[in-house]
Amino acid sequence: MAKPVLILITGMAGSGKTTFAQFFQEHGFRILTMGDVIRRLAEEMGMSLDSATLGKLAEEVRKKEGEGVVAEQCLKIIQKEQYLKVVVDGIRSLDEVEVFRRVHSVKLISIHASPGTRFKRLSARGRSDDANQEKIMIERDLRELRFGIGSAIAMADYMVVNEGSIQDLRKKFEELMECLLLG
Repeated sequence: MAKPVLILITGMAGSGKTTFAQFFQEHGFRILTMGDVIRRLAEEMGMSLDSATLGKLAEEVRKKEGEGVVAEQCLKIIQKEQYLKVVVDGIRSLDEVEVFRRVHSVKLISIHASPGTRFKRLSARGRSDDANQEKIMIERDLRELRFGIGSAIAMADYMVVNEGSIQDLRKKFEELMECLLLG
């Protein structure tokens, strides 16, 4: 069987990770979202899906089962479903990157947007774990930085700055795809 092509995407909440992942989906990639693993666990436990609850659950799970536990769950899905082209949305640490690198060749992409831009996006999208107050977004950012997201962002193979429109981001995606295909 062919080895899967694995693209990992990291970035702070509201940076544009999911939109970028959807561009890969248009090119035949399957999307796995790290946060969905935690949301699914919270639902199974009958917990609220607000940002604070999900964040606390993510911290408890990582503390109890290891920093790479969410990535390990995603890896099991990739192997079970035998996906060949996968984009993993929501890498939070280098420990998670390492889980994938032990098994596959990966490319890590960081999506960056300023806090002001991210706050506007988070306020507009209305997901249950999104920040509806700037204070909540800052708390979430600090929690994700404790997970080690800053190191993942710093060590990315590619950095995409996303301060513009979706069309601007799509253009950057197309440029990156050329690099990935030629590189």
